[in-house]
Amino acid sequence: MNRPHYILLPVSPLFIACSLAGAFLLNLLPWGRFIGAPDFVALVLVFWGVHQPRKVGIGTAFFLGLLMDVHDATLFGENALAYTLLSYFAIMMHRRVQWFPIFMQAIHVLPLLLLAQAVQLTVRFIVSGKFPGWFYFIESGVAALLWPVVTLILLAPQRRAVDKDHTRPI
Repeated sequence: MNRPHYILLPVSPLFIACSLAGAFLLNLLPWGRFIGAPDFVALVLVFWGVHQPRKVGIGTAFFLGLLMDVHDATLFGENALAYTLLSYFAIMMHRRVQWFPIFMQAIHVLPLLLLAQAVQLTVRFIVSGKFPGWFYFIESGVAALLWPVVTLILLAPQRRAVDKDHTRPI
């Protein structure tokens, strides 16, 4: 199967900010306490770390992590540390991930999401001494399954038409 290769338009910083704000608002919804509810902020941070590493970096991840710490009422810096590491590793492997088809990208993103959850779990275990069980990591699997959907949604404004229209400048 020969898939079309798209040349992407530059991404708008306003669109990036809106997507991060939307992910934060999705995390604010009350389903966050259910087992398997994905961390949308982590997923969108990985996406922008892979696709736009110069525009969304570790500082953005740290700031969003602090916001999530305040929202979750967790130990201050827990999510910030996890998101910072998540962003660092996403930026570190961004060139390699983009060469793969979208479902293989999801397989590459899964260990990053598991790492972020493991960092959060380690901090919580050190502070409280409680282990929530192995079902805690289902969240990363659900987020990895959502990777193709998130990729299609967030890349949609940047895609050019496959059939070139010669009356348009781009």
